[in-house]
Amino acid sequence: MNPFKKIFDQIEPEFKESGKYKKLEPLFDASKTFFFFPSHRNKVMPFIRDNLDLKRYMSFVIIAILPALLFGIYNTGLQSGIASGENFGVFKAFLTGAGYVLPIIIVSYTVGFLWECIFAVIRKHKISEGFLVTGILFPLTLPPSIPLWQVAVAISFGVIIGKEVFGGTGRNILNPALTARAFLFFSYPVSISGDVWVATGQAVDGISGATALSVVGVQGENIFTALSNHGFYLSNLFLGFVPGSIGETSALCCLIGVLFLTITRIANYRIVAGGFAGLIFTSILFYLISENNNTWAHAGPIYHLCAGGFLFGISFMATDPVSAPGTNSGRWIFGFLIGFLTIIIRVVNPAFIEGVMLAILFMNIFAPLIDYITIKYKISKRIPNV
Repeated sequence: MNPFKKIFDQIEPEFKESGKYKKLEPLFDASKTFFFFPSHRNKVMPFIRDNLDLKRYMSFVIIAILPALLFGIYNTGLQSGIASGENFGVFKAFLTGAGYVLPIIIVSYTVGFLWECIFAVIRKHKISEGFLVTGILFPLTLPPSIPLWQVAVAISFGVIIGKEVFGGTGRNILNPALTARAFLFFSYPVSISGDVWVATGQAVDGISGATALSVVGVQGENIFTALSNHGFYLSNLFLGFVPGSIGETSALCCLIGVLFLTITRIANYRIVAGGFAGLIFTSILFYLISENNNTWAHAGPIYHLCAGGFLFGISFMATDPVSAPGTNSGRWIFGFLIGFLTIIIRVVNPAFIEGVMLAILFMNIFAPLIDYITIKYKISKRIPNV
């Protein structure tokens, strides 16, 4: 027998109904399922046989996020070296980036799991594995120089207000990671919005620099020339060698992640395809009707896809099955409107140059209404009984 399992089996009675540590049963259960897959079985008919439980589901999402995470660590170190006037090699860039990124992830997981444990003990339910994804997604939406105390405050807000007030995992209407980021966006805008802060190893915490979406051409200069003059070539935007939030810079890594999720059927392809369709349609529409060719209204769909956090958001945030619609037709509408609103916010309201965060949160709120309307429409098309 596995020695770890033997230890867990021996102390398990102490955490059950008659045990003296009964109140800490959620913590024991979380620790046990960390090492072993859940072994719950139906004891009465009908019996259910399924190879995908919540823990495996979340593990697949973590695997899909790894390319964006690892590249984000490397790019953070790379940009730090460029900002400091040094030429880092791959190994040094990765180590430098890890020094900035790993503390953010550790704070996110530590504080978030603390709140998860508190609510689990109070409500006497098991600790959900859902925070394994939330705890890593949230740091990847942040700039590497974000103060750690802001990370702690924001993830607390995301867990409590974004999820627990609704009853916990499976009942929340908003994506908890995006809720935490929105809290930072509006509470501490200097740290997270507008210009991006590139972490450096010097006396200051970082230096300010424009993101691709904040670039606008001067008189007589189109948006493509302006981007090139600032170093934002299409190849760099696609690969991710630009300053930005930790996990959002590489369009390639996001595409690899979402491809894995759709092949394994963890993410619903309708949301992703709908998001692409909405962004492409709206960006082409603005390209055709815009009079000024020096703004992002004239950038076209390829640059809108590669710049900013749209691919990260549509791949890992919008596909959250809890806060997205449950009907197939509703998922198409949900995804399309996210792409549509992302371009509208980017082009029409320069105060929110990113757009995808607000677009996803806005559509999270309307997801139940989309399901309601689509179900009602399908019912109305049925042949009445005679």
